[in-house]
Amino acid sequence: MNDTPNGIPAATVVVFRKGPEGSPPELLMVIRSRTMSFAGGAAVFPGGRVDDADRALAATLPEVDDPDEAAHRIAAIRETLEETGLAIGFAGRIDGGSAREARRILLDAGSLAPVLDATGWTLDLGAIVPFARWFPRNERLPRIFDTRFYLADLGTGEVDVAVDETENTRLFWTTAADALAAADRGDLTVIFPTRRNLERLAGFADFDAALRDCAAFPQQTITPFVEERDGARWICIPENLGYPVTAEPLDGVRRS
Repeated sequence: MNDTPNGIPAATVVVFRKGPEGSPPELLMVIRSRTMSFAGGAAVFPGGRVDDADRALAATLPEVDDPDEAAHRIAAIRETLEETGLAIGFAGRIDGGSAREARRILLDAGSLAPVLDATGWTLDLGAIVPFARWFPRNERLPRIFDTRFYLADLGTGEVDVAVDETENTRLFWTTAADALAAADRGDLTVIFPTRRNLERLAGFADFDAALRDCAAFPQQTITPFVEERDGARWICIPENLGYPVTAEPLDGVRRS
C-alpha cells in the first residue's frame, strides 16, 4: 500500500564537488542497506521522505512563496546531514566540528529545527537547486515515491563524510561516468531513475553547466511508461526533458 494516493513525497540531492584539475565533477552517492524495502543494495543519492517536521519548519520561514517546495528542500538538507554528515543548504559559521555536532543533534532530535536553534545557522534554500521530479505511478510497486531531485555545490573536495549505517552501508564520491561504468560491470546496482539521472549528469563539465541545464529544462514531473518496440517491451520517459537516454529494454531493469 502507498502512504497516499498521490505517492510518498520525497527529496534527494546530488552533491557536487570539484574533481582533480581537468576532470569532471564528483558526486556523492550512498549504498542502501540490503534490508531496506526500497532500493535495497542500490547506489543512490542522499535523500528520503518529507517529514511533518520539515513542513512545520517550512511554515515558520519568512518570505516563502511555496511551503511545499520549501519542505522538500528542507528534507533534502536534513537527509544529507543525517546520512553523510555534510552540512549543505545552511548559512553560518560551518566547519567540520560544527557539522559533526549538528549531525549529533539531528540524530537525537529527529528534526532540523533543534539544529538551527543550537548552532545559530539559518537555512539557505536557494543553494538547493531543483533538477528533476520522478513519479512512477506504477500500481505494482510496493511503494510509490514522488521524488524531487535537487543539486547542491560543495565546491572544494576537502571534506569529511561518514555514513549513517542505519539505512546505508557506505558512501563514496564518483564521477557520473564512472558510476555508469561500474553499473555496466555489475559492480554497482542502480535503479532506473538513478541511471537516467547519471546519464544526464555525465554531460556536465562543472556545476555551472548543471545550472544552465536546469534553466534550459525547468523541473517537470517524469512518469516512466512501457511501450512495445519490435516485439519487446521498453520502459521509457518523455523526450525533450534534458535526458540523453530515454528508453531501455524492460527486461533486467531494476525500478525499486
